[in-house]
Amino acid sequence: MKCKSIIATVILTLLPFSTAFAEDALNSGDTAWIIVSTALVMMMTPAGLALFYGGMSRYKNLLNTFAMTFISYCLGSIIWVLWGYTLAFGPDIGNFIGGLDHLFLSGITVNSLSGTIPTYVFVVFQMTFAAITVALVLGSIVDRMKFSSWIVFTILWLTFVYSPVCHWVWGGGWMHGMGALDFAGGNVVHINAGVAGLVLSFMVGKRIGYGKEAMFPSSITLTALGAAMLWFGWFGFNAGSELAADGVAASAFLVTNTSAAMGALAWMAAEWYVNKRPTLLGIASGVVAGLVSITPAAGFVDMKAALVIGLVAGVFGFYSVAVLKHRLGYDDSLDAFGVHGMCGIWGALATGIFANPSITEGAAGLLYGNPGQAWTQFVSIIATILYSALATFLVVLVTRVITGGLRVDEDDEIKGLDGAIHGERGFEIEF
Repeated sequence: MKCKSIIATVILTLLPFSTAFAEDALNSGDTAWIIVSTALVMMMTPAGLALFYGGMSRYKNLLNTFAMTFISYCLGSIIWVLWGYTLAFGPDIGNFIGGLDHLFLSGITVNSLSGTIPTYVFVVFQMTFAAITVALVLGSIVDRMKFSSWIVFTILWLTFVYSPVCHWVWGGGWMHGMGALDFAGGNVVHINAGVAGLVLSFMVGKRIGYGKEAMFPSSITLTALGAAMLWFGWFGFNAGSELAADGVAASAFLVTNTSAAMGALAWMAAEWYVNKRPTLLGIASGVVAGLVSITPAAGFVDMKAALVIGLVAGVFGFYSVAVLKHRLGYDDSLDAFGVHGMCGIWGALATGIFANPSITEGAAGLLYGNPGQAWTQFVSIIATILYSALATFLVVLVTRVITGGLRVDEDDEIKGLDGAIHGERGFEIEF
């Protein structure tokens, strides 16, 4: 018995050291989960978003929308490993940008770790976020922007807009320092992309015939399928952002699904009440609105909060698309600002209200005795809006100079960009 007591004492004495060592070591379960999450998020851009946006575009621009989404992912993949990653996650410079220590991923090897996962896995996971963020901007200018201009814009925007904001929040920059909460991309992804899309839509100009002729989606079926694929991929987007296979990831998984479903029901109810009919496009849009709004809060809130966040997102998203856009008179082709920008703002604010310290220790919102968190979230939102708007404006000006203009020729716009730019057709029968 005495021997057993001595052994037990030794084990208990060494346990803290073994636990600390485990936290610094590769965890195969965490690694496997983040690899799967990365694959899920990758699928969201050239598959889910391409279908979602492509189905909402007009039949003569379907393939152009797909091509621009595909090229966004391709460019994002290359830019990220060359210089985007180091700008976002390199050693902090002035709380604004990362240093160039990891240019071309220098200094990173197969043995490098980020927490309990290989750094290479973390690099690719973050790359999928960069790629989908710039692709979201595309929704604001579908039907009318030159393909060459989109390529230049994507390169510049990822470098000078996305990477700095990413560093502020996730790379050790000033927003991280002030305690702003953004679990999976409220500021970094959705507000950033939504505001950029709004600025770009104003600078490119309205589509020919906008507000005067009907502009029917090419296929609501494709859009609904795209929304379902986005929903599926979003589990990797949100639950994967915990960077571990643990209880917080499980909670993020649960609240992501809950908010998406509630967003769909709320948008459907609002549309049914106002327009006297529930549309599949509205239901699909409500799913995305719920997903967008829960993204910054996913690892911080419980299921009850997710119900409220999704409910407000569905109604708020419908109002932004059906009312606000028409009152302000801007042509956001596929409602990138209305859904991603506006619902991203709501989600970031909601995080400051509903963050529950029982989910993630130290993350407490207004309802849990920390009103200062709501103010911190507000400041981070305003800063993201202002920086994204100004930096995008400058990027667009430079793009215009480099490419000789942003917009396709009038004849090409009328003819359709599938044939005029790509020499292809998405549909054999025009309707």
